Order: sequence, then structure tokens, then C-alpha cells
Amino acid sequence: MVPFMDAKTEELKAAHDVLAEFYADRLAGALDHMPAERAVLGLFCDLTLAAGVGTNVADVGCGTGRLEPYLAARGLSPRGVDLSPEMIRVARRDHPGFGFDPADLRELPFEDASLAGVVCWYSLMYLAPSDRPAAFSELARVIKPGGYLVTAFKAGDSQVRRGGRSLNLGVEFDVYWLSPGEMERRVNDAGFATVFWGGRPAQGQEGSPQAYLLAQRSLRTRR
Repeated sequence: MVPFMDAKTEELKAAHDVLAEFYADRLAGALDHMPAERAVLGLFCDLTLAAGVGTNVADVGCGTGRLEPYLAARGLSPRGVDLSPEMIRVARRDHPGFGFDPADLRELPFEDASLAGVVCWYSLMYLAPSDRPAAFSELARVIKPGGYLVTAFKAGDSQVRRGGRSLNLGVEFDVYWLSPGEMERRVNDAGFATVFWGGRPAQGQEGSPQAYLLAQRSLRTRR
């Protein structure tokens, strides 16, 4: 169950309910044409399997579920969660072989240290500054010591922007293009060690450079 939402979270959920079919059409097969993204996700898969902590991973902020087939093909057992019930409906329709459930990043439906890894593919950029400590702590809580977290995000100055306007679908929501420095600090403070970071320039209609961070959960649990 998705917990009670504040107004900004409700706005984000409602907007992505509207965007679900648009994303399903626009992003179908997109990963096939993104070698940098495949490389980073592939490294996450290889390291997760090599760590010997299992194959169960979560795609947090899974949207239409487009990453699940790739993760499964690389040997992992992914499950997707997303704030938007409509995104979950589309994901279940388009990728019926996988599990998808509505959930809030700040209150994940997983037991402590139950996952070999988590993918946050452009899903952390909706977190307001006040929500970030709790969200990153949740990611650390659900990943086993030695497991991995990988994230892709729009690199910027961490200031709030209004997203959705350019799509002309009548939706708006807050979005943050996080600075790579802040992203790494948040991940490290939550108990992860950086394994890889990188990025690429903006391409086509992208309004910002794209950044990637891969980190391993500390083998020592925090009290």
C-alpha cells in the first residue's frame, strides 16, 4: 500500500498516472539504443551476481517496467514498484512475467536486508531535500550487506524545477536535477561505498547531462 501522501507527492502520482501510456509508447525499446545505460546496468547485474547475495532485486520507480526484461536476461530476478498505480497497471499489462506493486520510495515494501540490489533509474530526482535522508536510509535498509545500488539521474545544480510542462499533457510536478556531488554524498552517508560513477553529455531533446552512480552496501550494518 502507498501511505498517506502530502500534496506534492499526490501531484507527482497523479501526473505519472497521466503519463503512463505516453511513457509506454515513447520509451518502448529505448534501452536498445542506449549503450551507456546498458553498460551501467550490465555492470550492476554482473557485480550483484558476483557478490553471492542472491538474485532478488527491486526496480524502485519502475514506471512502465521497461528495465525488467533486461535485468532478467542478465540473470537477476527483478520486482518493480512505483508510486503511480497507472504505471503499475501498464507495467503488468506490458510485462506480465514480472511482479509490480504500488509503493512509495520513502516506505518500501521489503524486509530488512532482503534484496541483493536496487535499481533507481531516474526515480530519485523527484525527492524533495527534506525527503532524501529517509529515502536513502530506506534503500540501505532493504539491501543486503554486500549488495548494490545503481542510479541514473539528470545532473544539475540540485535546484527544484517544474517538470511535465513541455509535454502538453496538462501535468506539472517538482523535479530536481541533482548534482553528482550531492548524489554521491547521500549514497555514502546512507552506508554505501562508491564503486563507479560516470556520465554523458545531453543528447537530442535532453535538457541536462545524464549521470550514473553504482555503489555497494557496507558489509558492516549500522546500529
